[in-house]
Amino acid sequence: MQKVNATSLVKLIAIVLAVALLAVFSVKPVTEKINLGLDLQGGLHVVMEAQEQEGQKISEDTISKSIGILRTRVDQLGVAEAPIQPAGSNRIIIELPGVEDPDAAADFIGQTAELQFKDENGNVVLSGKNLQDAKAELDPGSNQPQVSLKFDEEGAQIFKDFSSQNIGKHMGIYLDDKMFTNPVISETIPDGNARISGGFETLKEAEDTAVLLRSGALPVTINIVEKRTVGPTLGSDSLAKSVEAGIVGLIMILVFMIGYYRVPGLVAAVSLVLYSCIVLWVMILLNATLTLPGIAGFILSIGMAVDANIIIYERIKDEMRHGKTLKASIEAGFNRAFWTVFDANITTLLVAGVLMFFGIGPIKGFAVTLSIGIIASLFTAIAFTRFLLRIVADVWTNTNLYVVMGGDK
Repeated sequence: MQKVNATSLVKLIAIVLAVALLAVFSVKPVTEKINLGLDLQGGLHVVMEAQEQEGQKISEDTISKSIGILRTRVDQLGVAEAPIQPAGSNRIIIELPGVEDPDAAADFIGQTAELQFKDENGNVVLSGKNLQDAKAELDPGSNQPQVSLKFDEEGAQIFKDFSSQNIGKHMGIYLDDKMFTNPVISETIPDGNARISGGFETLKEAEDTAVLLRSGALPVTINIVEKRTVGPTLGSDSLAKSVEAGIVGLIMILVFMIGYYRVPGLVAAVSLVLYSCIVLWVMILLNATLTLPGIAGFILSIGMAVDANIIIYERIKDEMRHGKTLKASIEAGFNRAFWTVFDANITTLLVAGVLMFFGIGPIKGFAVTLSIGIIASLFTAIAFTRFLLRIVADVWTNTNLYVVMGGDK
């Protein structure tokens, strides 16, 4: 009967229990906090095209500025970190996962939001470029929704000069050439404050308009050329099938590892559980979005983590066949396998980096998840697995190769 080191055994059990508890307590935060992509929870896919008009030249800088403005609007909808990327020279692709009213969201983000104040002859007196702030509120007198505007110093001076010279005349307030109100100037407006009223049925409409004005007008006119809604049922079904496939695959891997490598197979199982927790928590901390291609990248990186363990274990078995002790075989096996594992993972990481830099949408999601998985697998295979195997060697110092590694006696 083999003598067992009780202290090392207790340490090994404690580490295994700690990893198991981490996995159990990670389930709820992961399911609640991780961002799911359009293909996993449903939502809206929009393709917008910039229209070149007189005085509006479309350039890379124009598209870049438009994306910045659109992102501000999308964030105001509550869809943080939504994928927004250019497509070609004049198109922008936006994905809004989880939106409750896709049509209203599309109409909201697609507005040009050009604010103008015009005199009675239709001449533009002041535009939104001088706008400093816009807030939705209820008029204390009529209890009707309105948007209060505050202009910068230049805008305030223009407002003051115009209002003082046009008392008794109308001043129209327009948004995207739609007149909201046409008040009569009754006195000089010295402080650069104004309000838009009379064009809102609800406070929500006023709030949406305030958001558009705060985010600024788009530098070019943008039209929606494609609008596709992904139903939440389809998204949840895709997620359920992906999770099911991942669980089945993981169980098959663990059964193989434990059946073929015995004790080190159990060590690999613990390492894979820790690896999965690391990947998911890193995605939460980075506020990354998980998509179907991302799940594919995650599963692929699991396979690479298993490959690393197999390479290491085979090296250890080779060392033990040459008569070395278990502890010496573990050290020699890791040293021999290190560069093979490292080179294989680094080359894959470089490819993932290229995909991340040049790819868009699902391709980038795949690359991000794969990159996180590769880095996590390197840590668990080279550092954590080695640490556990050293403890295993301390627990059963004189155990033969057959019992420990599932090899020949």
